[in-house]
Amino acid sequence: MHKSVLLDETIKSLNIDPNKIYIDATLGYAGHSREVLKRIDKGLLIAFDQDKQAIRYSQKELDKLKKPFQIVHSNFSNLNNELNRLKIDKVAGIMFDLGVSSPQLDEGSRGFSYHSDAKLDMRMNQEDKLTAYEVVNNYEEKDLVRIFLDYGEERYAKSIAKNIVLARKKKPISRTLELVEIIKSSVPQKYKRESHPAQKVFQAIRIEVNRELEILEQSLKDAISRLEIGGRISVITFHSLEDKICKKVFKELSQIDEIVKGLPNIPKQYLPVLKLIGKYKPSLKELEENNRSRSAKLRVAEKIREKE
Repeated sequence: MHKSVLLDETIKSLNIDPNKIYIDATLGYAGHSREVLKRIDKGLLIAFDQDKQAIRYSQKELDKLKKPFQIVHSNFSNLNNELNRLKIDKVAGIMFDLGVSSPQLDEGSRGFSYHSDAKLDMRMNQEDKLTAYEVVNNYEEKDLVRIFLDYGEERYAKSIAKNIVLARKKKPISRTLELVEIIKSSVPQKYKRESHPAQKVFQAIRIEVNRELEILEQSLKDAISRLEIGGRISVITFHSLEDKICKKVFKELSQIDEIVKGLPNIPKQYLPVLKLIGKYKPSLKELEENNRSRSAKLRVAEKIREKE
């Protein structure tokens, strides 16, 4: 069963007005969307997801509430185009939960899990062409090293990439547990005791397959541009690379330009677009109940000015 991380904190942070429009940029299995929809009356919830399986489940769950919502089968990188299509200009709140849903991890056939034997897939949108199989079997060794370092922060990236290339020369690596064994053989015994040795590599491949970090910065900026004044954006991240991108965007848009800092009357075009509301981590209770929340961070900001 999927447990939404930082659920109460996210919902409170949005200051929901029952008559306004809210966006869940990462619907998943509707944990956050359900709570937003419960609080909507004459407003509207628009939820984005690229996973048809998650959409089918969430459609049934949200239908039960008999409240106004619309699900868009698309990645949040298409938020601007989709809102234009729906003839919606501004919204009161937007939330992002950048984690992989538990059912995706738990269902072995999707290839996200390093605990289950499955085809190397890892696509959130199963209509996309790039799969984990393509990455593992066709990327050059230097590119594997790059993604393991950049997206997984894996300290044994070089030895793992080297052994993957050696193994695939004999036969293609097609299954998740085949890849796990190669990773295990590439790292010291002590490292295996610290945490599962495949965790960071699987994360890195998933991020590459789904272009997660590549699209995140622009998508956050697009989302902020769609907020009305007083509207809020809430972003839950699960690893340092996502959090760095979110922190960078929020910082850029919440600071006064150094050129005019200290002036008695700062021109409007130099004033910040965002006001930072806060950063939150799971409570001890949530950490005890849901181990997957341990690396989660929630950042919240409020729009105070339109960008010139």
